[in-house]
Amino acid sequence: MADIHRSVFLRHLRSQPTAYIRYQRKGRVVREGTGVSFWSRPLTAALSEVPVDDREQPLLFHGRTLDFQDVTVQATVTYRVVNPAVAATRIDFGIDPEAGRWTASPLDQLGGLLTELAQQHALDLLAHMPLRQALAEGLTTVRQRIDEGLAGDARLVETGIGILDVRVVALRAEPEVERALQTPTREAVQQDADRATYERRADAVHRERAIAENELQKIELARQEEQLVAQRGQNERRRAEEQAAAGRIQAEAQADHQRIVAAGQADTTTLVGNADAAIEVAKLAAYRDVDTAVLLALAARDLAANLPSIANLSITPDLLIPVLARLGLGR
Repeated sequence: MADIHRSVFLRHLRSQPTAYIRYQRKGRVVREGTGVSFWSRPLTAALSEVPVDDREQPLLFHGRTLDFQDVTVQATVTYRVVNPAVAATRIDFGIDPEAGRWTASPLDQLGGLLTELAQQHALDLLAHMPLRQALAEGLTTVRQRIDEGLAGDARLVETGIGILDVRVVALRAEPEVERALQTPTREAVQQDADRATYERRADAVHRERAIAENELQKIELARQEEQLVAQRGQNERRRAEEQAAAGRIQAEAQADHQRIVAAGQADTTTLVGNADAAIEVAKLAAYRDVDTAVLLALAARDLAANLPSIANLSITPDLLIPVLARLGLGR
């Protein structure tokens, strides 16, 4: 909006850098441009202010698809006045020279024009599309159709309006229809969730079965280990019994052998003793008729043979006299 200052019979106008000002007096253009400032007389001045910045026009309208279903389209059109001199002659952008405000509603008029043109192109496209296709591909196709339609529209070109961007942010069916269309997908998702739940439960049961089988295997291994320990103990006991029996048999055999050897030795000793006794008896029988002197001589010989070596022999009269006396008697 232009900034106007009053001074008696004159008015000073100062515009913004994004506003195009056109000053006419008596049908002739006196001053025009963006960001200008000048003095004018309010009684003879015809002023127009055209915004040249980027502006957005929101769109919200209903359409009907090929299968007679109602859809709601929400979009936004970004536009700009690219030829403000032409736009000032096609749309009323006149401002009050006293207050600097528009005397009409040019932006509403321009917004209504854009809405009707965009709606016309979108409705024409939706009328040839079924609902499912419109919901699946509508955002892209509707945006392209509106963009192409507005860019090539002759009226906008002649008015000096340029389209910068078109955005379709939503295209939705009625709530009941939308829920009905969502039901198959929701059911499929629910089935997948149920399937995942069943698989998880089956996996849990399988794991529990595996754990139970593992426990049973542990119990079986413990039982087998117990049997193995018992068998090993039985084997050890049997081996010990067998070793004891073998030792007993060996001891009995050794005892019998020793007994036999002892008996043999006893018999041998008896025989030897009897033989020695018989020899002694025979000797005594042979010595029985021998003279006493001879016996004494033999005894002396045997004594001398069994005596140790004598280096010195001392014979006292006490020992020699009885011997001589016996020898004298014998003689």
